[in-house]
Amino acid sequence: MINKFVPTIAAALEGVPQAATLLLGGFGAVGQANLLIEGLLETDLRDLTVVANNAGYGGVGLARLLKEGRVRKLICSYPRIAGSTVFEDLYRAGRIELELTPQGTLAERMRAAGAGIPAFYTPTGAGTQLARGKEVCDFGGRPHVLETALHGDVALVESWEADRWGNLTYRKAGRNFNPVCAAAARLTIVQTQHRRELGEIDPEVIVTPGIFVDRIVHVPYGDPQD
Repeated sequence: MINKFVPTIAAALEGVPQAATLLLGGFGAVGQANLLIEGLLETDLRDLTVVANNAGYGGVGLARLLKEGRVRKLICSYPRIAGSTVFEDLYRAGRIELELTPQGTLAERMRAAGAGIPAFYTPTGAGTQLARGKEVCDFGGRPHVLETALHGDVALVESWEADRWGNLTYRKAGRNFNPVCAAAARLTIVQTQHRRELGEIDPEVIVTPGIFVDRIVHVPYGDPQD
C-alpha cells in the first residue's frame, strides 16, 4: 500500500544531504513550508543553496535559516523585502552569495526542470547585467537570453490538502511556486494542512500529482473546514 505520510518533521527531512540545493515554495509569507524549513535547524545541514521567490520574511522560516548561517547561496527574484533585513545584512558582510533571477524566469527554469527541458530562450533580461556571460540569440528581431533548467536536490512544499498517494491541492495564493518546485526536485517533501482519504480529492482539482511527491507530514492549523 502506498502511503507517503510520515509521522514527524524529523522523519520527513531524513536524508537531506549537506550542501543541498533546496527549492522553496512560497510568495512572501504565503504558501511557504515554514515548519519544514525550521526543521532543518534541528539538523547539522549547512552550505545550502536556496531557491525561493524572496529572501524570507520576519524572523521565521527562510529568514531564520539565513540568520543561523546555514545558507551559502540564494537564488531569488526579490532579495530585499519589507520586514526583514537578514539577507541584506549577510550580503553586505560578504557572508552569502546571490544569483538574481527575474520572477517569471525563476518559475520557468523550475518548470523546465520538471518537464525535462534542459534550457530555453527568453527576452527577459536581454541587454541588462542579468544577461552577462549568457548566450544571446535573435528571434524575430529581438534578443533572447538562454536560461538553463533549475533542478533541486530537495523541494519543501506547503499544500492545502494531500492524500496518501501524494496528490496535492493548494489554497488560493498559496499555490504560487509550490507546483513547479515539487516537480523540479529529486526529493519532494510536503507540509500539508489537511489529510484526505484516497479518492476524497476530486481529480479535477488536483494540481500536483502524487508522482512528484515523496514524503508528506500533516501539520494542521486553523479551521479544518476552511
